[in-house]
This record gives sequence, structure tokens and C-alpha cells, in this order.
Amino acid sequence: MAAPELTSLRSPRVLAARRLARRNARTKERRFLAEGPQAVREAVARHRADAGDGTLIEVFATPEAAERHADIVAATHAAGVPVVTVSDAVVAEISQTVTPQGLVGVCRFLDAPLADVLAARPKLIAVLAHVRDPGNAGTVLRCADAAGADAVILTDASVDLYNPKSVRASVGSLFHLPVTVGVPIERVVHGLHEAGVRVLAADGAGARDLDAELDAGRMSGPTAWVFGNEAWGLPEETRALADEVVRVPIHGKAESLNLATAAAVCLYASARAQRARS
Repeated sequence: MAAPELTSLRSPRVLAARRLARRNARTKERRFLAEGPQAVREAVARHRADAGDGTLIEVFATPEAAERHADIVAATHAAGVPVVTVSDAVVAEISQTVTPQGLVGVCRFLDAPLADVLAARPKLIAVLAHVRDPGNAGTVLRCADAAGADAVILTDASVDLYNPKSVRASVGSLFHLPVTVGVPIERVVHGLHEAGVRVLAADGAGARDLDAELDAGRMSGPTAWVFGNEAWGLPEETRALADEVVRVPIHGKAESLNLATAAAVCLYASARAQRARS
């Protein structure tokens, strides 16, 4: 394995990447970190799919990781993105994980304006309102991607999507579908209604039952699911904006479902109903 070309923890490149651990730095520079082989692989694919639009700026790789993931390094080079070989200490300094995997990509923000998302005539959208846990945000994004959703929207009351924990929890899905961030929930719902999308608020105390909605054939049209805070759900003013408040039925003795599980159930229910209709 070749010796690392960058070993100094005080290197300007290292310090610049390390600053992206802070939200204010990410917001100012509109850059974030994608850690691990899966995230970097998907960042390269997004970069190439968008004709090298600058999604991926550079990749830091330890010699061992560069050898183990030679396919990712080769694809990165082919995309015209520089790969900087660094020491284990440098990756540890940049990384936000306890056991770094030796690959870290520096990426530009990916979010799209709400108007662009709505102009694409989406059929299925996940809206995160008041979601504060970054791991949950990334996991819901991953669920939305798996269910075939057209976009994910995070309101201005939700966590930073580019938080390292959110990026890791998305397991590369952040690079797969359009995301919109920082929009007030009132504006989101108004835009969805104008685009002909039915807005459903997911809440354990909802008056409507998900199974009943499916049986009644009301789930096949364009739908946006609004998911709330992990601990206290959705505030009344947000529930009031939705067309319906829907609960996932609990058939056993569990007290409730966690956010990501409930999101997966709701999104897959809509996806199945929409596929059956088409």
C-alpha cells in the first residue's frame, strides 16, 4: 500500500473538512460529509448521473481503505473527483464515527426548492415536521427511498438533514431522491394541495385507521405523509392542516410504534395502493 500523502491534522484541507461537523459551517459553505464506502459510492453515482455537477468535491481515503474499495476509488477518479490518500489519524480527525471506515467524501448540499419538487407531479412524499433526532430523519429518508417515494421534505422545525448522523442513517438514500429542507409546514401543505396531493398526518390518536383507509380505496391517489416528533407527535395546529389524521392500527399489546417503523408502514401502504391502481 502506498504511503499516505496527507498526514498533518493541521492541514487546511483537513481543518476545512473537520469544520463540517458543525451545522453553522455546513450551512455557510453548503457542504457536508459522507462517511463510509456506501455513502461515498452513492455520492459518486449521483455525481456522475448529474453529469459531474459538483455533488462530490473530494474524497479522503486511507491506503488500506483505498485498496479494499478499489472499485470506489476508480469510479471516483473516473468521475474527475480528486482522491486524497490520508493517514488513519486524519480520517479519525474528520470522521464523526467511533470506528471510521477509512473513506470520507466532501459533498455539496443536494436540496431542491419546493417548487421544483412539486412541479414534478409527485405521487408519494414524506414530510418530516418537528423531527429532531438526526438518526430518525435519515432512517425515514431511507424508508421513503425504499418505498419508491418521489421526494422527502423537512420543515424548518426539523433537524438538519446534513447532520453526520442523518447522512449515515440514510445509508446512501440521501443521494437517490429529491429533498427539500427548511420550509414552514404551512407553506409545504399549501403547495402540496395546489399540486393535487392529499396530505395525511400520521398520528397514533388519529381518527382514521390506516387499514380502513386502504379497504375503502382512499390510498391510491397522490399522497404526502406528515410525520412528527419522536416523543410528542404532531402539534394540533399541524394536524389541523392535514386532510386526514391517520393512525397505524396496533393489533397486539405494544404501546406504540417508533417513528421510523410507523413511517415505513404508512409509506409502503400508499406505495402498494398506488401500484395496484396503476
